[in-house]
Amino acid sequence: MAITIADVAAQAKVSKTTVSRVLNGKGELDESTAARVRAVIEELGYVPSARAVNLARGRTRVVAMLVPSLTWPWMGEVVQGAVDVLEAEEYGLLLFTANRGADSMRQFNAQVAAKSFDGLLAIEPEGTLDYIATLHSRGLPMVLIDDRDQIAGQIPTIGTTNHTGAGEAARHLISIGRTRPLMITGPARFGCTQQRRDGFAAVYAEAGHPISDDRVLLGDFKHACGVETIQRAIAAGVEFDAVFCHNDISAAGAMQALLEAGRRIPEDVAVVGFDDIPMAAQTHPPLTTVHQPMREMGEAAARTLLAHFEGSPLPNRPTIIPATFTVRDSTR
Repeated sequence: MAITIADVAAQAKVSKTTVSRVLNGKGELDESTAARVRAVIEELGYVPSARAVNLARGRTRVVAMLVPSLTWPWMGEVVQGAVDVLEAEEYGLLLFTANRGADSMRQFNAQVAAKSFDGLLAIEPEGTLDYIATLHSRGLPMVLIDDRDQIAGQIPTIGTTNHTGAGEAARHLISIGRTRPLMITGPARFGCTQQRRDGFAAVYAEAGHPISDDRVLLGDFKHACGVETIQRAIAAGVEFDAVFCHNDISAAGAMQALLEAGRRIPEDVAVVGFDDIPMAAQTHPPLTTVHQPMREMGEAAARTLLAHFEGSPLPNRPTIIPATFTVRDSTR
């Protein structure tokens, strides 16, 4: 039978509260009493519940992570970055998704109410920002990952250089003589869509090749969107020598449609994506893309939260990790 705290208390002739204080280093205790309790613990081989000890200390040593879905192509990199940091500091991770909508959020809220974790890392599921902001205002330590310009200064965020990364894509295309690009965007409601559109368009405008509205085509980050948008552009007789897609998945769809239409990549049309997910190196031809530092963003978010647990204030301005540019055969 497992040794319990009651067994230790009985043999040491103290209360369970005294044993708990010895285990947790809390309260003033006579040193001889504390030494007797520690001797009994060693003699009996008592191993306290880690969860019980942490709860007694007011900490669970668990961090929660809330994400929209694990099916997003780059999500695993973010989660792995956070896990690497947390495990190194002997913290656990509770992972929640919003796959089931309101039911998922009710389950998550129950864990918030039960104080099952010390802090939250979040890639905000759509429509939950007000709820997350409320949790923050009530004192739950948290760090958001990805673009959230609308809450800058309110909740700590980790982001990347969407505007600059898109500008780098534009400069690369201009350097290889491509002056008539199409741009396939992400959903208009996302901050990164605005940043990537503006960054790309600004560089072309500065080079004397402004991008007209009919060359900026609204997308949804999906493969089918890339296919169908290119098919419509070709059918409409739009002339273009480059395509910039706001993510790699839609870029892969665009490449498929171009090849099916007999367009050579990159001889006829150069293609650039955004994200640099593992698939980008496996397309035909391999995709030139803006590399998002997703793993580094997960690491930075976890480090920021753990530093707060140790007494550092949470930052009141976004932490930005620069994107980089990866050239492959789709523009070479």
